[in-house]
Amino acid sequence: MLKSHEYYIEKLAMVVMLSVWFRVIRVRFLLASVIAVSVGLALNWWQNSSIDIFDAGLTFAGVMALHASVDLLNDFWDFKRGIDTKTTRTKMSGGTGVLPEGLLRSSSVYRAGIAFLIIGTVIGGYFVVTDGITIAVILGFAILSIFFYSTKIVDSGLGEFFVAVKGAMIVIGTFFIQSGELSLESILAGVVVGSLSSLVLFIASFPDHDADKSKGRKTLVITVGKKRGATLFWIFPLVSYLAIIVGVSASLFPVFSLISFLSVPLMIKSGIGLQKNYDSIENLVPFMSSTLMFGRITGTLFVAGFLLGSIT
Repeated sequence: MLKSHEYYIEKLAMVVMLSVWFRVIRVRFLLASVIAVSVGLALNWWQNSSIDIFDAGLTFAGVMALHASVDLLNDFWDFKRGIDTKTTRTKMSGGTGVLPEGLLRSSSVYRAGIAFLIIGTVIGGYFVVTDGITIAVILGFAILSIFFYSTKIVDSGLGEFFVAVKGAMIVIGTFFIQSGELSLESILAGVVVGSLSSLVLFIASFPDHDADKSKGRKTLVITVGKKRGATLFWIFPLVSYLAIIVGVSASLFPVFSLISFLSVPLMIKSGIGLQKNYDSIENLVPFMSSTLMFGRITGTLFVAGFLLGSIT
């Protein structure tokens, strides 16, 4: 029996609405948290040759929920403060555009953000019960930073710092859940991941400089200025690379971790592109994308280094 015309219209509407929600959650940016969890799991596999699949799956779910929460709440507050109506939106910056375009109600986005925060908190609460105070500290930091990120934290100029700490804590927490240990290796691996995550946020703030500044935000780029900020770009990847070198030199990481340096050409391309185009949104977009790609490739290679080290 052929289905009615209304049935297909209804299904199409559902697909469109789902794509809108994926857009406001910024699904492709969730990969940063996937990599962070993967680093913690790979480090544990290299050291202990074991993975608790249930805990690993639950960790992914909890971290994804918390990441989605901060993105949703960020979109809500940027819209409420009028920032997203003043930005030039690109695929890498300026918000998702969902609320300014009227595709969703701001109240719905806020409620979804809180719902994901609750889901992540409940999952984290399970690990607090099973793994103790260390996870409680990490979870407490995550909840407070997510809830206040788009207002108090960003307004104080600490956005990049908190993103770096968030990335590091995901690695540390994942490793702790699997191994029951808080180790120097996990902290150093967290530095690698946190610096890469912070770099993506840093370069994405260049096009939003004027809009953010007019509404009271205080990003690192606003604090130091675009020209000086373009020079600061190099600090983030150098911190990640230096942490890898220290880790390998001290036998905290396998020597295969050095394959992460295969991303150096992409880093150079992105950094030079930023220095030449920091004041041109249109010309900067390709280098923002290459910076995102640099972070993802470096993180993936870092994971691969641990996996290769475990089979030799």
